[in-house]
Amino acid sequence: MILEAIVTTRHEDGSPNVSPMGPEVADRGNWHEFVLKPYTSSRTYVNLKREGKGVLHITDDVMLLACSAINLWSAQPSFIEMPEVNGYVLENACRWFEFEVTSMNDKEERTRIECRVTQQGQLREFFGFNRAKHAVLEAAILATRTRFIPSDEILSQMKHLKIIVQKTAGQQEEKAFEMLEQFIAAQLSGCC
Repeated sequence: MILEAIVTTRHEDGSPNVSPMGPEVADRGNWHEFVLKPYTSSRTYVNLKREGKGVLHITDDVMLLACSAINLWSAQPSFIEMPEVNGYVLENACRWFEFEVTSMNDKEERTRIECRVTQQGQLREFFGFNRAKHAVLEAAILATRTRFIPSDEILSQMKHLKIIVQKTAGQQEEKAFEMLEQFIAAQLSGCC
């Protein structure tokens, strides 16, 4: 099963890298290991290849998911100081999992990185997802695929997702969706 999550890693200068990632996990909630599949061109891949460790986050904060998907931040994400964690823990995550890389197959453009959880924690309860949060999540995924999916297909899906957001969103979902709409429009106008 693939979850939608966020991974933090460290750049060479020690600064944080925040990226959306869909780890493959066992569907029975085994959080001892998981698989990441970043592209070799991604900063997450470069950082994991160099350091071999990071922190995986589960969150219901769709603005955080949207911003990490397009790497566009109105304000930099906040982190919690945790001396026992060798990495960056996002303040608005529900759960976090510090991990180390146990194996890496990077012979293809899409790597396969097997990870083992070294420690984990919970910062708050998972509030949940309503239809608007799901729509923002789908829009964020579309935003990361503007070079792969035909523009008419993206626009059609965004039109459908916008209706869901208009019917069921709170302020956070509305703002996140609007930001993704603007990003996607800019990406599609630049490619055609």
